[in-house]
Amino acid sequence: MIQLNILKKLLLGGSFCMLCCLSVSAQTIDSTSTVVLENEPSKLESYLEEDINMGFVTTEKQGVVGSSSTVKPGDFLKFDTTQWVRDALGGRLTGLMGGNSIRGLGEALIVVDGIPGRNIDLLNMEEIEEITILKDANVSALYGSMARNGVIVVTTKRGSTQKQFNISASTGVRLPVSMPNYLNSADYMTYFNEARANDGLGEIYTAEQIQNHRSGANPYRYPNVDFHNSANFNPLTPFANVTADFSGGSENTKFYINLGFKSDGSFQSVNPENDKGAKRFNVRGNIDFRINDWITSSLDVVAIIDKNKTSLSNIYTQGDSIRPNLYSPLLPISEIDFSVNPGLRGIVDAANQYDGFLLGGNQVYNDGAIAKIFGGGYQTNMTRVSQVNNAIDFDLSAITKGLSAKSYVSFDFYNIYNLSVQNEYAVYQPTWSDNNKIIDLVNVKDNDLKGQVENVNTNVFAIRYGFYGLLNYERKFNENHSIDASLIGFANNTYVREEKQSAKNSHVALSLNYNYKKKIYGNFSGAYVNSVKLADGNRGKFAPTLGLAYVLSEESSLQESPWLDYFKIRSSVGVVYTDLGIQDYFLYDAIYEQDGGGYNWGDSNGSGYYNASTKILRGQNLGLDFEKRTDYTLGFEALMFKKVWLEANVFQSVMGEKVIRASTLYPDYYSSFRPYSNFNEDQYSGFEVGINYHTKTENSTLDIGARALYTKSKRTKVDEIYEDEYQNRKGTPVDAIWGLESLGLFGVDDFNEDGTLKGDLPTQYGTVKLGDIKYKNQNGDDVINDQDMVQIGLYGAPWSFGSDVTWSYKAFTLFALFTAEVGRDGILSGDYYRPQGDAKYSEVVEGRWTEATADTATFPRLSSIGNTNNFDKTSTYWLYSNDNFRIQRVQLTFDLPSQLVDKLKMKDINLFTSVSNLAEFSKNKDIRELQFGFNPMFRYFSFGARMKF
Repeated sequence: MIQLNILKKLLLGGSFCMLCCLSVSAQTIDSTSTVVLENEPSKLESYLEEDINMGFVTTEKQGVVGSSSTVKPGDFLKFDTTQWVRDALGGRLTGLMGGNSIRGLGEALIVVDGIPGRNIDLLNMEEIEEITILKDANVSALYGSMARNGVIVVTTKRGSTQKQFNISASTGVRLPVSMPNYLNSADYMTYFNEARANDGLGEIYTAEQIQNHRSGANPYRYPNVDFHNSANFNPLTPFANVTADFSGGSENTKFYINLGFKSDGSFQSVNPENDKGAKRFNVRGNIDFRINDWITSSLDVVAIIDKNKTSLSNIYTQGDSIRPNLYSPLLPISEIDFSVNPGLRGIVDAANQYDGFLLGGNQVYNDGAIAKIFGGGYQTNMTRVSQVNNAIDFDLSAITKGLSAKSYVSFDFYNIYNLSVQNEYAVYQPTWSDNNKIIDLVNVKDNDLKGQVENVNTNVFAIRYGFYGLLNYERKFNENHSIDASLIGFANNTYVREEKQSAKNSHVALSLNYNYKKKIYGNFSGAYVNSVKLADGNRGKFAPTLGLAYVLSEESSLQESPWLDYFKIRSSVGVVYTDLGIQDYFLYDAIYEQDGGGYNWGDSNGSGYYNASTKILRGQNLGLDFEKRTDYTLGFEALMFKKVWLEANVFQSVMGEKVIRASTLYPDYYSSFRPYSNFNEDQYSGFEVGINYHTKTENSTLDIGARALYTKSKRTKVDEIYEDEYQNRKGTPVDAIWGLESLGLFGVDDFNEDGTLKGDLPTQYGTVKLGDIKYKNQNGDDVINDQDMVQIGLYGAPWSFGSDVTWSYKAFTLFALFTAEVGRDGILSGDYYRPQGDAKYSEVVEGRWTEATADTATFPRLSSIGNTNNFDKTSTYWLYSNDNFRIQRVQLTFDLPSQLVDKLKMKDINLFTSVSNLAEFSKNKDIRELQFGFNPMFRYFSFGARMKF
């Protein structure tokens, strides 16, 4: 009670240094400005009265006792028109890392219109009404075992009685942010000779050969192929988005329709006939209708078709491995000397020609990227999705006041398949004369033959169907006491063709809410979960949660506060039982096999009878149980000066009883008997803070949002035995990077005159030489091996930040979104950063060790053979900081004058221009922005319009 009185006095008459500083700086207004004092609730104030859709149920924001965050696209789409949902979420919601990880726990469950497991990437922002993230066990309890990592609830738009017609259209271009930079042929050959010399081997490229490749006099005989040359790609790739939605109806019937079209051009430009790019069409429609006085129903239909036509090869990907000097992928017909070999005329006339070229290669390399792109044919990747939902709502107040029920049935169909026409094609190996003319051609592949059949390959065919039933009782007693109780039964089944076991999920959940004068709130929620991955008799378990909240600002003594408009403290504790970490079915059962061996017995020669041997591969454990998440959360939310919204939470999530195959319970010779069991445990803890500031003057409006998340993890129980205690994973972060500690590169002082290591230096992985990586011997045993691995970094970022700023002045609005990560590390990997053997060399090898660069080298000595010591080990030598600050998006929006809009018989017209992935500030920006795979990282420039009729 004493603490409560102190808190009240502080809130009523005191101040808060951080908030005061923010308030003073944010409210600094030019003397010529006019402050508009509004009697109606402010933007932030009205937020408290809004209903938050939690998927199965809807709750008033003020009544949520758990930890959640909500965003409504309608509040920002006018000035931030991004259509990719994950892109819109990143940096905008407190507690969300990236686009789908809540508090660093991993990929969250996606719930779309009450249905768990749907793909958020199938949506466009224009069709979304609201997105809420459920962060703790209490607030996500209704989703049972699926809620292990939290829940992202997406609610799509529905119809209203007011007729609405909206169109949003944009177009633009994307350009690559960074491209790989590989060495040219001559430099590669020079460096490869050096690599062989380092290995004590002779050169394979002569100085004359290198000069021929360097001169470029005949690039077809002495190729210098740059697959990542700008000529192979579109410098500006076009894209376009168009969405339109319609809604209207009456009190008895309402409808909503959303139509969308998206087009993305192909980055690859070698064969535009085949590389057409991607096109996506989607339609969403729903209708809400009244059947009678106590029954209403709704029907939702969704259809999506995605089509992407490409060549049979991707040059951006394939170009990472093909060395520039190997062969010329195209041979010019103009360089063929028909006078020397007239028979070549018939070969050339019969061959497929590509703008005056034939496809080139050799016996080893006859199926390269260029050949496939020109001659191989094409493929069309198709994705078709259809969804149907039906809900029936029952008003059962005739039975008792406040009673209602709901049934919801849904069906999803997913079909992903590939259509391809595969041609046979000829690839020619040339013979060159002394005067650089082609005098012979040998076909090293197939004859030219156009494919006559369109091949169909189904990659995925899946059907998901689900049902939930809801019984709800909501009642208010004596104006002071309110209860809201919900009972939910949920079942979901996903069938994937060619998988024997369907993914099944079912549970029963209960939510009991109570509030006193909208001041004291309590919630008890729990789910009885079921799993077919566990043995009979052990497949069900009840997971309880409890949440409490106290709205201190409702106390009479605080209602007079001149600056505090709303203040709520909340706390929750709860458990989630889950089978998501159980990777397969029947893991509780023993497995035996007869592997073909056996035993002879029964006579003097031991060959009278034969018994096949049976051996055990895994032991039985019928007590294998659910994994368990235990949550503790304490937080508050406040509204101050009718302008500043502040929320903060401290949290701890313990992921325990993790399913493993323990290795320490039995001796090594009993390894095959080991069953799966519950043991390992990880702990995640931290805090999150979110603040929003809103102010308005006569001509301008300013909104600033800022969010910070700190999360750390620790492995608290680990099944492990290490000889050296410092290698124990217990007590270390879950996302720790383990590796060797580099001491730089070996120098002259580390070797004896005969080339052997000096006696006081530990033995490395294999034989080492000058310029190889030197590692720290952690345990002093004079041998460098895996026992010397220690924690060297973190894959995840302990600190995550996001901020958005929206400033409107008259008809213009400027928006910017920023994100940052601190404390995150990365490891350079792959042939681009660690080439060895005959791998293609990138620009990184220019910093290689040589005797002349021993003091400045940034890369070990080159090696033409496999080098386990340098390139196959994770170490601090390859570690880099992944900290970053990014300007994700900037958009400028202009509102057309109302007089012009009225003349056009429209309600609103906005023109906008935007840039996405605008800039990054990072110590290792060049590493972070270089992306491998199908495409590079892009920067997007767009302009468009939004119109309301």
